[in-house]
Amino acid sequence: MSEELELARQWVIKAGNDLLNADNNLNAETIPLDTVCFHCQQAAEKLLKAFLVGKGRTYPITHDLLAILESIIPINAEAEQLRDDLALLTPYAVEVRYPDDFFMPSLQDAQEARESANRVKKWLKNALPEIFSVSRDG
Repeated sequence: MSEELELARQWVIKAGNDLLNADNNLNAETIPLDTVCFHCQQAAEKLLKAFLVGKGRTYPITHDLLAILESIIPINAEAEQLRDDLALLTPYAVEVRYPDDFFMPSLQDAQEARESANRVKKWLKNALPEIFSVSRDG
């Protein structure tokens, strides 16, 4: 596996941890809804950056998922299908983290965020399946 693909795989593993965090919290007795939404945004961001890294490209240093999408579309036009999901997730990068921009998402918001993150992961599995395959060289 190339160095780029191995690094992309590491990004996917980190994204998987964010999704696990979101899932564990969604199954908790008391759900920190803002945390769920934040981790869904973080997972999507890492998955998008994994794509760019896997293609040997640099990624923009931003939490704005739509800005990252603009770097992906010239390489993979099918990524356009993610626009609505990314628009839903982008505000959760910052808005839910600080009390001065206090916004508390609902359970429905958290569930929608999780579904959006899952669609990003599904897109990546189709766009760059090799970063999800098991390495044979150790």
